Parts: sequence; structure tokens; C-alpha cells
Amino acid sequence: MDLQEKVRVAAEAVKHADAIVMTAGAGMGVDSGLPDFRGDTGFWKAYPPYQKLGITFVGAANPDHFERDPSFGWGFYGHRTNLYRATVPHAGFDILREWVQRYGLDYFVVTSNVDGQFQKAGFADDRILEVHGSIHHLQCTTPCTMAIWENRETIPVDEATMRAGHVPRCIHCGAVARPNILMFGDYGWVSDRSARQQRNFDEFLADTRGGRLVVVEMGAGTAIPTIRYLTEELGSRSEALAVRINPREPQIRAPHLSLPCGAREGVAAINAVLAEESP
Repeated sequence: MDLQEKVRVAAEAVKHADAIVMTAGAGMGVDSGLPDFRGDTGFWKAYPPYQKLGITFVGAANPDHFERDPSFGWGFYGHRTNLYRATVPHAGFDILREWVQRYGLDYFVVTSNVDGQFQKAGFADDRILEVHGSIHHLQCTTPCTMAIWENRETIPVDEATMRAGHVPRCIHCGAVARPNILMFGDYGWVSDRSARQQRNFDEFLADTRGGRLVVVEMGAGTAIPTIRYLTEELGSRSEALAVRINPREPQIRAPHLSLPCGAREGVAAINAVLAEESP
């Protein structure tokens, strides 16, 4: 099956589906101008000061920094907070939302990204599962309680040193606060918010069982394959078709579809076929 035929099959699946699950990894944000931290070189290209320090993405995304050197820990996450707040979701998000409305699809978003771009693009908060948490929410480093609160902090960052000029504090005990994100080697993450989202997703899956399901995966790589595994698991349901959109690692077993392109390009190509067939 050539690429254009795959796109047409994907378009038919969207058109005739009862429900859609949109799964997304770091590549989803690339078309919005966000870095995907692919490999040490990709991370250092986005954050040159860490290359001089010999710190990789795994080393930077480490909860120990918030205990040993909070200004340094918040340098990385403060910069990302500011970046994600300023980022405008690309046109692919709008296309996905239009499909939901045009075809009356029940839907859910499952993402490993912590950037909040799906919420910013207008997707309902109770229809999103952020498996690794959200940078737009905070928790205590201790943690003194299981409380999670919205990140309203202003965090200036010196990009030459990647140190934060302000360190957020716990609203309950005054200890250092941290993003409510699952980091590497993280035993202090408060998972309650993501667990509530997971329960919503489980209910969605129960309610849509037996119906025609299309899964559209965008920008999910193999380095941390959580999203890819989920896509394949959902694709194993009867009456389900998975579409994997990925410029470098698009492979997926038939009858599911692989589109070797970026997220925005892939959903735009499917949308172009749908537009041709519209009355």
C-alpha cells in the first residue's frame, strides 16, 4: 500500500469512526517549535549550557536538583514553563478538534508530554490523560501532603547559567515546590492528578467498547515507548485501526497504518482527503 492509499484508508477510518483516541509524544510539539530532546545532541542543541556541564536530558530532568540546588533545578523547568506558556499549538491540533466536531466523535487524548498544548488548543481537560504529569501544576518536594496546585509562578531564568531567579515554594509548608512531573529516578512524584485522568480514560474505554475506534498516534518515539505500546494495545481491540504518524520511526504491524511524516503534515494529509469527500 503506497502512502497516498494509506492516507485514504486513514481518512475513511476517521470518517466512519464512533470514537477517536489521539496519542502523542514529544514529536507532536516539534511543529509548534518545541524541542523534542532526541538524543544528547538534540538536548544540547536546545540547551547549550548543559553541554558545557556534561549534563544530559536524563541528568537535567532529575528530582534531586530540587533538594540539592533548587535554583539549578528550576532553571531547567522554569525555562520550559516559560517556553510552553509562550508556544502556540500548531494547526494539526485544530484539525483534530474539527474531526471531533464534524463527525460527532467521542474522544480522548493520551500524551506523554507535560506541556499542556492540548488544553491550550481547546480540548476538554477531562478528556486528557497526561501520563507523565504537567509542568503547569506544582507539588511539594517533601511532599508534605498529596496536594497538587496550579503553577501560577513567574520564574525568570538566566539562560547563560540556567539558574532560576525565583524558586517556587510549597503553599502548605514553605518547602521548595517542584513541577508535578514524573522525572527520571523519581520516587516523590504525586501521581493523584494523573490517576484521576487515568480513571476518566478507563471509563471512556469501557463506554466505547465494541464501537469503531480510530487511534491517531503522533510523534511518539521508541526511546520511551509508553505511548507506542498504548497505541498498539488499543489497536488490538475489535473494530479498531491505528495510524502511526512519525517521520523517523513509523513502523507498525498491518493492518495498522504508518505515515512517515511529522504530526502536522500527517493530519493535514488525512484532512485533505476528508475535505475532498465532503458534500
